[in-house]
Amino acid sequence: MWASQRAQGVPTSVFSLMDAALGRARAAGLNVIDLSIGSSDLAPPVQALDALRDATHDPSSYRYPLFSDTRPLREAAAAYLGRRFGVQIDAEREVLPLIGAQEGLAHLLLAVTDPGDTLLLPDPCYPPYLGAAAVAGLNVIPLPLLPERGFLPDLESLPADLRPRVLLLNYPNNPTSAVADAAFFAEAAAWCRARGTLLIHDHPYAELTFGDYHAPSALEAGPDGIVELHSLSKTHHMGGFRVGFAAGDAGAIAALGRVKGAVDFHPYLGIQRAATVALGLPDHLGREGAKVFQERRDALLPALREMGWGVQTPQASMYLWARVPGLTDSVAYAVRVAETTGVALSPGRAFGPGGEGFVRFALVQPPGVLVEAAGRLGEVELTAPAPVLNQTHS
Repeated sequence: MWASQRAQGVPTSVFSLMDAALGRARAAGLNVIDLSIGSSDLAPPVQALDALRDATHDPSSYRYPLFSDTRPLREAAAAYLGRRFGVQIDAEREVLPLIGAQEGLAHLLLAVTDPGDTLLLPDPCYPPYLGAAAVAGLNVIPLPLLPERGFLPDLESLPADLRPRVLLLNYPNNPTSAVADAAFFAEAAAWCRARGTLLIHDHPYAELTFGDYHAPSALEAGPDGIVELHSLSKTHHMGGFRVGFAAGDAGAIAALGRVKGAVDFHPYLGIQRAATVALGLPDHLGREGAKVFQERRDALLPALREMGWGVQTPQASMYLWARVPGLTDSVAYAVRVAETTGVALSPGRAFGPGGEGFVRFALVQPPGVLVEAAGRLGEVELTAPAPVLNQTHS
């Protein structure tokens, strides 16, 4: 009765669907292995925790934070971008703290678009992108990410007269774990600038890279017409703290600040202090967490390949994106797997039509547990009736 058209247009959450299936598995007495949500199981940096603990005993941290109070975090974010990517950002005009990158994207779309504007959105993509687009009332045009192109979009194949308001990218990518180089971002930036399109790059996996690969920033192409979203959820294992930052085009950042000013007062000052400390830590400390996920990747990959599943070796992120031979209904399969084995995966179709035939593994368990999960999967049939999942690109 009270749900608006906006609320009704938000797709059903795949995470809620899998959580319900896991509830049934627990009720049946199964030992649950949840690989459906990319929530890091590693601990935040102890230095950040110490800063937060100290702040909780500091009465000056209890009040509403104003924009001026965010200066230390903004300066730490700008310093991080300069140190890590060689990007020069004005902490006063081109950085804004976020209560998590997911919040930041939803409010950014509200800040820079009007209902009916066009959003060019990768398919497959992180499901909350679709929800944010629905809340903003946007016309979504899917941008296929195909395995034969390394899950990179082909912008030049799009109609010459297409003028989207926003292009949203995400590399290292969720769900595919694909990566992009600086040349790709330079080309994407040029494509957007030629069309008056804002390029938004969601960059939560910037430091979860393996071997010699180091993820670039879209801002290396210059901040004009680009906003990049950073989160400490993955890079510093601070998911529950809900903190990150947006950086880039000063006009877009100002618009975001106006919208956020109507709905929040920035993160708690203690969390801001913890984030400020975390962003200032030596880069090699962040690589320690990446090594853990690389070890997990290396444990699960051969187990899946022995089953005949198609999966590439990721250079980054905390996921494996696996094509399951003969799979035609990934939602039904993932629900059945959870209910019968206790292993929760994310079905590929939940990330868009282009994800059908795939499942996503979040590497949030130790290597031995991941191998055990793969063993359980071999016991499940591929076909069965599908539950209803309200997942669309419109």
